[in-house]
Amino acid sequence: MTIKIDIKFLAGLFIGAVVVGSLVILFTGGDDDPEPGNASQNSSLEPVAPEAGASEGGDEEENEGDKGDEEGGNAAGPALTLPVPEGEGKINCPSPTKTVNDAAGLETALQGAKAGDVIKMNPGTYKGKFVAKTDGTQQQPIYLCGDAKSVLDGGGVDEGYGLHLDGANYWRLIGFTVTNSQKGVMGDGTNGSIIQGLLVHEIGDEAVHLRKFSTGNTVQYNKIYNTGLRREKFGEGVYLGSAESNFKKITGGQPDKSDNNVVRGNVIRATAEAIDIKEGTSGGKILNNVFDGSKTGGSKHNDSWIDVKGNNYLIQGNKGTGTPLDGFQTHEIIEGWGKNNTFTGNTIDLAGSGGVGIADTKGGNIIKCDNKMVNGGKLTKDGKCS
Repeated sequence: MTIKIDIKFLAGLFIGAVVVGSLVILFTGGDDDPEPGNASQNSSLEPVAPEAGASEGGDEEENEGDKGDEEGGNAAGPALTLPVPEGEGKINCPSPTKTVNDAAGLETALQGAKAGDVIKMNPGTYKGKFVAKTDGTQQQPIYLCGDAKSVLDGGGVDEGYGLHLDGANYWRLIGFTVTNSQKGVMGDGTNGSIIQGLLVHEIGDEAVHLRKFSTGNTVQYNKIYNTGLRREKFGEGVYLGSAESNFKKITGGQPDKSDNNVVRGNVIRATAEAIDIKEGTSGGKILNNVFDGSKTGGSKHNDSWIDVKGNNYLIQGNKGTGTPLDGFQTHEIIEGWGKNNTFTGNTIDLAGSGGVGIADTKGGNIIKCDNKMVNGGKLTKDGKCS
């Protein structure tokens, strides 16, 4: 039997198949030509490593589950004119062993720093995100010194950390300015360090943060204002520890025992709490600070100068004026925490907020009767003190 093949018919089938296939590719965007930025079709793209000193995203501590709040930034206000208090414990910079004049010189000095070094920054603007990773010792700390005209400029309020003590122990940061960064000074796993006399302002989130088991540090006599320019509700002045929601990321799931830190003699005008003391931390001292609560807000939870969620803190001799609700608050975020804290000798001006001086929400704390209310208002909800 003879089979006749119609060449024209076969050619037509072939051409039709090519046309149909082309249309399929055109409308489905085939695997060989993925749409730009479509990660699901572009699995060969490698992740980009975060820039040194950057926040790596997600380090935005939620304040008691306030995810639904507005997330805009605060508008920068005027400079803070309140004077920094006089007090004990101030240190001076020794004679410099290295002097730097620009960002490149500072970066080199930080990378090569060793115990006993004294790095002096001459006046000028140092643009970048600066990281210290080497250790001083208790007997020979490492000093980084400047004055208010020695300015670390992070390049924008969405841009990483102005200065990062990354596992670097026994540093002395004295006298300079940190500005225009997402977070001002970040201490991760730093121990025995002192942050003194800095001017920290125009910051996207919090100004000074000690976390990741940072222990035995002192934050003293700094002036902090215009925080929260990126996210108003994350604009704390001084932040101790990590929120429980970030334990997995920051401390491998363990409570962030950033313990025995001292916050003393600072002047703070912040959009969130002036000082936020996180669950899992203990044994610190909050002494003789001055709070201007006129910019506090951005979240229904940002309604006091200090939130105390840790244990065994001494909160003494602080002065505050103006607050959305209370002067000081305690909170039990984790069972058994937010307890055995002592409030004594504080001066509280609520400026007619309608709250109370010290709101001990779960009890178990010591509120002394020597806390002074200015311009009216109740010290505690039930009127009791000891």
